[in-house]
Amino acid sequence: MTTTAKFLAVTIDCAEPRRLAEFYATVLGYEVRYAEDEYAGIGDGTMNIYFQKNPERRPAAWPGPDKQFHLDVRVPDVEQAVKDYLELGASRPDFQPGGEGWTVLADPEGHLFCVCPTREDG
Repeated sequence: MTTTAKFLAVTIDCAEPRRLAEFYATVLGYEVRYAEDEYAGIGDGTMNIYFQKNPERRPAAWPGPDKQFHLDVRVPDVEQAVKDYLELGASRPDFQPGGEGWTVLADPEGHLFCVCPTREDG
């Protein structure tokens, strides 16, 4: 029988952990639980995201085959959320894959995330 693990967190490599933690804490409404120059963490009591310093990390080209992951977030108003996140330091890549009602953004260090509309089924 395989040991069942409990999910702890996703850790994102970045150049400025404190800055990225503050960005995502604002976007997600999470609390910054730990923030230093080398490592930072945010969470809501259930889900956690950690940020680990890696000054040599380079964003993957988008679109392109080197992208390893992206985050998806749901919001009640995609247009307003995109405006808010751009003001926080996100950017909007030229390439948008054409999803109905959602937008691809990049956080201040180039990690991609999709801003998706709230759906009735979750």
